[in-house]
Amino acid sequence: MLMSMSATSDPSGSLGIVVIGRNEGERLQRCLQSVQGEAVTVVYVDSGSTDGSAQWARSRGVEVVDMDMSRPFTAARARNEGFRRLLVVQPGVRHVQFVDGDCEVVAGWLPQAQAFLDQHPQVAAVCGRRRERYPERSVYNRLCDQEWDTPVGEALACGGDVMMNVGALQQAGGYRDSLIAGEEPELCVRLRAAGWKVWRLDAEMTLHDAAMLRWGQWWRRTRRAGYAFAEGAHLHGHTPERHWVREHRRAWLWGVAPLVAALLGLAFIGLPALLVLLVYPLQMLRMFFKTDGPAGQRALAAAFLVLGKLPEAQGALDFLRDRLLQRRGALIEYK
Repeated sequence: MLMSMSATSDPSGSLGIVVIGRNEGERLQRCLQSVQGEAVTVVYVDSGSTDGSAQWARSRGVEVVDMDMSRPFTAARARNEGFRRLLVVQPGVRHVQFVDGDCEVVAGWLPQAQAFLDQHPQVAAVCGRRRERYPERSVYNRLCDQEWDTPVGEALACGGDVMMNVGALQQAGGYRDSLIAGEEPELCVRLRAAGWKVWRLDAEMTLHDAAMLRWGQWWRRTRRAGYAFAEGAHLHGHTPERHWVREHRRAWLWGVAPLVAALLGLAFIGLPALLVLLVYPLQMLRMFFKTDGPAGQRALAAAFLVLGKLPEAQGALDFLRDRLLQRRGALIEYK
């Protein structure tokens, strides 16, 4: 049983784990098995799985939270519900590791992250290197792997896989339930405003299975990022750090402005107006020569960073529409 096996690793009961997922199948099994022997309590939050995930987790002794799917689902809400259950079943917990159900925790990460938090009481959240399990399966998986290779040291934000100081998370009020994406950086904005720090260690943390094999999946994921940039800028763009204002503006500048200029020019001066679209390959060339690394990796990153401004702009427009209509954004899923 997962719960009984885990009690031997952390006898103080200071560490708990919250896993969230839906229909992750074997990925969830790998995830839960990877934390066996690492924590007193593992809480799995299931968001309406139909593949038996919740039942399998219970059979392994995991504390399972079945989300009420009659209410709008977000990953932020799932993490909050899992955290609240963790506090009930393990009241003395000091650190909580959040992990997505499509990830596997690397051996050695949990004690290393917990020791770092113990030694640095001013740090609220610590993360490490998340890697894509199958980067060779698609260009989109490789892009994910590159995206997660962020600088080591003090950071502005973390991702979904992170270990947090329970007191800091409680002080911040947890994740913002309503966000359909970008909930982790938004939480980090509030944590840092309260005087806490966010840190990334030079250590392997998790293996992630994006299973992103099609263009449409990449487009939806990038569109979701554009929505998050727009909402993040709306919530915290007025603060001194101007949270995601630059990213939001770039989506409009590169994803909307050239297309509008080309269409207007086409109406007034004809086909020569389409020359304005040359800004896209020129920007790709500029970014290629601006970055370091192998030529193939630079070309891939440059092309998709520029192309990505189109779905980001769509996401920004989605947020503008929802705000004008005063309605809550719908979840944008890519799996």
